[in-house]
Amino acid sequence: MSTLRSSWLVGPSHKAVLGLLASALFILWLGEYTNTDLLLANWFFDPQSRTFPWRYNWLASTFLHYWVKKALVAFGFLLMAVVVVDAVKHLPGISARRRVRLRVVAWSALFIPLVISTIKSHSVLACPWDLQRYGGDAPYLRLLDAVPPGLQAGHCFPAGHASAGLWLAAFAVFWLPEQPAKAMRVFLAGLGVGILMGIVQQVRGAHFLTHTLWSVWIAIAILLIICRCYAKQLQHTA
Repeated sequence: MSTLRSSWLVGPSHKAVLGLLASALFILWLGEYTNTDLLLANWFFDPQSRTFPWRYNWLASTFLHYWVKKALVAFGFLLMAVVVVDAVKHLPGISARRRVRLRVVAWSALFIPLVISTIKSHSVLACPWDLQRYGGDAPYLRLLDAVPPGLQAGHCFPAGHASAGLWLAAFAVFWLPEQPAKAMRVFLAGLGVGILMGIVQQVRGAHFLTHTLWSVWIAIAILLIICRCYAKQLQHTA
């Protein structure tokens, strides 16, 4: 069995499915049967001013929320443009090996934010700063709670901001199959960027922890699907 076949990213499908299932159950348990989300939100909330003090902080709201996100989105579109141009006419200096891996990254840059933002646009869950307990008008609901009649959708689940960075985990494919340990480090670093962006939003009162964790889960699931679709080409260009 080749190194690529036995790697964590495109290894046996049943292991990937079991891993996704186990992690989904854990995140669901964390959100439904613990108060971790509320405890963390309480930590960042100032009960005296009835606000999240970091909501309008320049570092969190302008630099990390706005400019970093814009830079990552622009980087993603640049990669997609390169892949499109290369698909029409192969660009010089791009080997078959690199071409396949660029396509995996480009698809990840497209689908991870797209899927997460689409789910978010249909979500009824509200952001912490919109909840009654934090000075807003919306009731606090967990993911599986019944939705009260007439409730205005909050459009705040999962964490959309984190998705702008989570797709960076796809760069791990550039180190497969030869360097699986380095690929894992790149994978975790990419996820770390998205998780950091999600944490910034939690500090600002824009999301709960499980919002970010579900975004991470969705990103990993999409990346695994994309790698499955390119598994043969990844092998043949190794």
